[in-house]
Amino acid sequence: MGGSVVQISSPGEFTKLLSSTQYVVVDFYADWCPPCKAIAPKFVELSDQHSIPDYLAFAKVNVDKIPALATQHGINSMPSFIFFKDGNRVKVNGSLKIEGADYVKLKAAAAKMGGLAEAKAAAAEDLKK
Repeated sequence: MGGSVVQISSPGEFTKLLSSTQYVVVDFYADWCPPCKAIAPKFVELSDQHSIPDYLAFAKVNVDKIPALATQHGINSMPSFIFFKDGNRVKVNGSLKIEGADYVKLKAAAAKMGGLAEAKAAAAEDLKK
């Protein structure tokens, strides 16, 4: 396990990540946003703890550099965290989105996504045996 956060640089790159990775946690942020800067190291920490190649990725989208993605996903405040499964937005712990630098909610959501991804990865390994 463990991985680095994927910095998304284009809508096409975002689409490719969603199609190649079963679960994705996305941080929509802005460089000028103090709460975004405050939670960024924690987001990296969660990625290092929970990422599983092809099963769970953590990504960042700069809303000022890719405003189309921010608009497409209804981002009105930063940071906002959105969860995807098989390319579609999903609720995690009852929420489609976490708005604001709420580390407690983000940590719980990352752990839940990590558990789901671990189960899928383990099942895939069992099939290979």
